[in-house]
Parts: sequence; C-alpha cells; structure tokens
Amino acid sequence: MKPIRLMSGFFTVGVWTLLSRVLGFAREAMLIGLIGPGPVMDAFVAAFRLPNMFRRFFAEGAFNAAFVPMFSKKFEGEEGAGAFAQDAFNGLALVVLILVALGMIFMPGFVWLTAEGFAGDARFDMTVGYGRIVFPYILCMSLAALFSGILNATGRFAVAAAAPVLLNIFVIAAMLAGAFLGGAVIDWLVWSIPVAGVAQLALTWRAAAQAGFALRPALPRWTPEMKAMIVIALPAAMASGVMQINLVVGQLVASQYDKAVSWLFAADRLYQLPLGVVGIAVGIVLLPDLSRRLRAGDDTGARFALSRAGEISLALTIPSAVALMVVPQTLVSVLFERGASTVDDTAAIAAAVAVYGLGLPAFVLQKVMQPVYFARENTRRPFHYAIVAMVVNVVLAVGLAPFVGWIAPAIATTVAGWTMVACLALGARQYGTAVRFDDRFRKRIWRIVAAALVMGVALKFGNAALETLLNTPWWRGLGLILLIALGAVSFFGAAQAFGGLYLSEVKASLRRK
Repeated sequence: MKPIRLMSGFFTVGVWTLLSRVLGFAREAMLIGLIGPGPVMDAFVAAFRLPNMFRRFFAEGAFNAAFVPMFSKKFEGEEGAGAFAQDAFNGLALVVLILVALGMIFMPGFVWLTAEGFAGDARFDMTVGYGRIVFPYILCMSLAALFSGILNATGRFAVAAAAPVLLNIFVIAAMLAGAFLGGAVIDWLVWSIPVAGVAQLALTWRAAAQAGFALRPALPRWTPEMKAMIVIALPAAMASGVMQINLVVGQLVASQYDKAVSWLFAADRLYQLPLGVVGIAVGIVLLPDLSRRLRAGDDTGARFALSRAGEISLALTIPSAVALMVVPQTLVSVLFERGASTVDDTAAIAAAVAVYGLGLPAFVLQKVMQPVYFARENTRRPFHYAIVAMVVNVVLAVGLAPFVGWIAPAIATTVAGWTMVACLALGARQYGTAVRFDDRFRKRIWRIVAAALVMGVALKFGNAALETLLNTPWWRGLGLILLIALGAVSFFGAAQAFGGLYLSEVKASLRRK
C-alpha cells in the first residue's frame, strides 16, 4: 500500500489551519473593531455565509465525501485516477457555474430564505448587494476543493492546507487599505473575497499539475463512474453540511434580534479555531488513509488509524472546550473588545462561546467518525442521521427562542451536534472492529478528561490572579498569553502524569509511516 503518514499529515494540516485561524482572528477582530456589531456587519455575515454554505454542500462536504474515497482507491490500484479526476472537474465546474448564475439572479430569494428577519429594513438590500459580489467565490472554492482532494489523496497536504490562508491575507490587506486610504471598509472587504478565491484556485491548480494531475476545462462526460459519484454525493451534501444547515437555521432565528447575527458569528469564529485545527485536519487526512487501508484489506491498520486520530483529536479538543466554558469572558474581551465593540457585546458573545464550547467535542468527533462511512462509500446513513440532527436543531432553535431569546440557536447547535455523534457511533457498529476505537483509546480518554478538569481549575485561579493585567489595555495580550501558557502546561503535565497522553508517542508517530 502507498503509505500516508497519518500523524505527520495531521500536524501539517493542523499547523497551516492554525495559521489560517490565527489570521482569521485578526480578520474578525478588525471586522468587529472597524465595522462593529450592527446592520452592516449583520448584512456582511449573512451574505458571506451563502457561498460558504453552498461550498460545504457542493465542494468540501458532499464532493470530497464522494470524490476522495473513489479517487484514493483508483490511485491506490492505478486504475485511471487521472481520467476520473478530469471527468469530476468538468462536471463540478458545470454544476457550480449553473449555481452561481442562479444565485446572482435570485439573490433576494436566497437572502429571504436565510435571513428572513432582515426583510423590511436596510439590512436586506445591503445583504443582497454584498451577496452578489461574494457569491462567485463558490466557483473558485469548489474547484480548489477538487484539487485539494487530489493533493490530500496523494499525501501532499501542505499546499491544500495553506490555500485558505490566502483568504485571510487578502481580506486583512483589503480592510487595512480601506482604513488607511479612505472609503468604506466594507466595500474593500467584500471585493477582496472573489479575488482571494481566484488566488486559492490558482495555487491548488498548479500544485495538482505538479503532482501529475494537470486538468483542463472541457465538456463534461456522463460516465458510470460519474453516476456512482453523484449517487454518493447527494446524501453526503446533507451529511457533511449539517453544521452549515444548523447555522442557517440559527441565523433565521437570530435575525429577529438586534446584533444577534453578529454576536453568534463572532462566537462561531472563536470555537472554530480548535475545530478547524483539530477536527477538520484529522478528517482531511483520515478519509484517504482509511479508504486506502480498507481497499488493501488492512483492517488492523484502519483501526489503529481511527483510534489514534480520535485520541489526538480529543486530547486537543477537550481542554479547548473546557477553556471556552471556564474563561469565555476573558477570551472574548481580549480578542474582540475594541473599537466599535462594547462591553455588552463582549458579554453576549462570551455567553454563546460557553454554549458552543460544550458542543466542541461533538463537532470534532463528527469529523473523526464520518470518514468511517465515507471510506466505504456509504453516505446514506450519515444523511439519515443528519436529518435527525437537523430536526433536533430546528425544534430547539425555534422552540427555545421565546424563552431564552437569541442564545437559542447556540443551544440548539450544541445539542444537535451531540445527537449526530450518538447516531454515528451506533451506526458504525455494523462495520465490526476494523472501524471501532481500540482498548488504548477507551483507557486513555477518561484520563484526558481528568487532565482537562485539572486545567480548568488552573485557568479559573489563573484568570483571577491575572485580572489586573487582563484589564490593562496595553497588557491584555500578554495576560492572555500567560493564561494560555498556564492552561497548556497544566493540561499536558496532568495528562502525562495520569497516562492520558505521552509526548514521546506523539513524536514517534510523526516519524512512523
């Protein structure tokens, strides 16, 4: 079997994703500081969510769930992977071009469906205008996702993981230019997004060509393989996009409340940092590795890969979740409270962050467990589970809103996330021991939880001890760095002492093929 270095690939993707998320924090801090929660930011968030939502359906979610396992198996068996990739490229380009055309024409309808509460005020027209500028971004990102899938399946993770960094670089540069050169910052912001999409597509396209897959635009062909991929992709559009659907439902509810869309967006950005670095990185690397191991009949290797991916994911995610629940006010205050953002905004965002933190392990476990199904080209069961989770989300988001107000979508998203995990875990039993967590995972997970609780206590006392520093404008950043360092040392020290995580094993895994 052509090996993929699982842990090395995970850390490669994780490091680049971490850089992207850190730049994303800078982007969101600038957005909140220069524009601030209110009608303009609400409109931008709703507009930008449209291409991102469809990207999850037609590209990184549904497409990768269908394309990557099929391409990985063809690449492993040397069965015409290049021709298959070319056909997939042509078909995806045509479908997304049609989608872009429909989006540009029917943008008011899309806005009404996803942010109905904007109707009748200035936010609606602003969202339609911004949406027509940023929506073509989906074309570039969908094709970039295809090339990223090719690179990931061949074990070349760096370029695909680095591509999202370009979006943040372009957006930050545009907002800085708007602030210093004059004009509305929001105009610079929205026009930078399609330009960044072109740059991301060019980067991944060139890297795929260097890897031996130089694809060129051509007329699509309807082949049995394309039909099989579509059959797999259709239910995967729901399974992989369930989080996006939940976010849209949350936006519909939040749009009824002033500033709520902006608050939830900011909170979402904060918990997306560990989710992106850990969950998405593991999912990207694990899917092609599982697919190729199952193709080669390596059940032992498949179980080891799944268990180690789950182990390292939760070892990084559980302490992150505890931190989001223990010190959300401090995190939000230091990262976002400046410029147009107020103390009241900080309190609201922190409340949502704490709720999302409770669901963070579930969101990451989904990324670990879905490849179990996708590697076997089974997307129907995850689709059914996604429907269950969406029903839970809708019922809670709409039903709780009269009682708890704008925070209802955050509660609903968290409960729906754990519902999805329960369904995936129960359904995976049909595949036997090859795709179940091993004894080492089950033994260590509780020790990781215990170490995270020790870290939570340390953060609580550390936050109180550093209160003066954290509340001093020029020293708040240093205070947060010291608090994060305290959390990291206390967690990894406790995890090593409890036997939940040994750093020597992580280093060895990076060298193991």
